[in-house]
Amino acid sequence: QVQLVESGGGLVQPGGSLRLSCVASGTISSINTMGWYRQAPGKQRELVALKTTGVTTNYADSVKGRSTISRDNAKNTVYLQMGNLKPEDTAVYSCNARLRSTGSDWYSDYWGQGTQVTVSS
Repeated sequence: QVQLVESGGGLVQPGGSLRLSCVASGTISSINTMGWYRQAPGKQRELVALKTTGVTTNYADSVKGRSTISRDNAKNTVYLQMGNLKPEDTAVYSCNARLRSTGSDWYSDYWGQGTQVTVSS
């Protein structure tokens, strides 16, 4: 079994910052990409940021320049630091990992349960 557990969401004032964390645990053989997605009410889920095992990162245009994704590969953990938060950043943020579980020959996507981020004064 594989689990992804997020933490760090909550209520933040506009202009503020937060840091989200996600730990992958269980029968993991290797992890390819780890990243963050978000879904606001009435909208489709969208990519926020993605990071490979190496140095490659990908950011949504809406968060570029004010967000940083990082990984601790030894701890199977991914972080998302976001600054200058705006009301439109309000959404449920979900962690994603493309990984190979022990005994499997292929990579599959796994998701966390999601954490609410609300940006409001």
